[in-house]
Amino acid sequence: MGKYLTEFIGTFFLVLTITLCVITKQPMAPLAIGGTLAVMVFMGGHISGGHYNPAVSVAALLRGALPASEIIPYLVAQTLGGSIGALVGNFIAGGSVPIAPNPDVPLLSSILVEFLFTFALALTVLNVATAKGTENNSFYGLAIGFMVMCGAFAGGGISGGAFNPAVGVGLSIGALIEGTGGNWILLYIIVPLAGGVFASYAFKLQGNE
Repeated sequence: MGKYLTEFIGTFFLVLTITLCVITKQPMAPLAIGGTLAVMVFMGGHISGGHYNPAVSVAALLRGALPASEIIPYLVAQTLGGSIGALVGNFIAGGSVPIAPNPDVPLLSSILVEFLFTFALALTVLNVATAKGTENNSFYGLAIGFMVMCGAFAGGGISGGAFNPAVGVGLSIGALIEGTGGNWILLYIIVPLAGGVFASYAFKLQGNE
């Protein structure tokens, strides 16, 4: 139960931070989002692995770092945490985040951004948090948080910058309830999950154990 509670808490605070930063139009939102993720990874990494992201959990499963019996509870905890985080953020800030691809760029651009940065994030997690060569390091939380920060700065204005199905689902549910959006929910589920799957295979091709 401790693992699933940790995944819920970490994902909750990640999506809460995203929601509040976006609604209040914070100019350095990616820094706050990446910082929150780093802190939450350090908070719960030793308990649950600090995934807070279904794409990362799927990558960990395929890599052999997460038992098959735990994948569904992880996904449920993350999705609930993200959804409640978005709803609480909507209530606090009095708005919602209708996450969607930028209509001024081709849809393929948004798909590539979500895929590539989720791939990079999941591959980073696998290498810094599950590989034998980096066991017991003290930097894994920073590496993961910085990867999300960089992705948000580079691609957030193109794809919406979810890189995480729990983020995409949470924000979309919050927007649907507010009546402001949510139509792109499948994009933010399917494409990041594909990025996580490809990351698991890239990890193995790198020669990791």
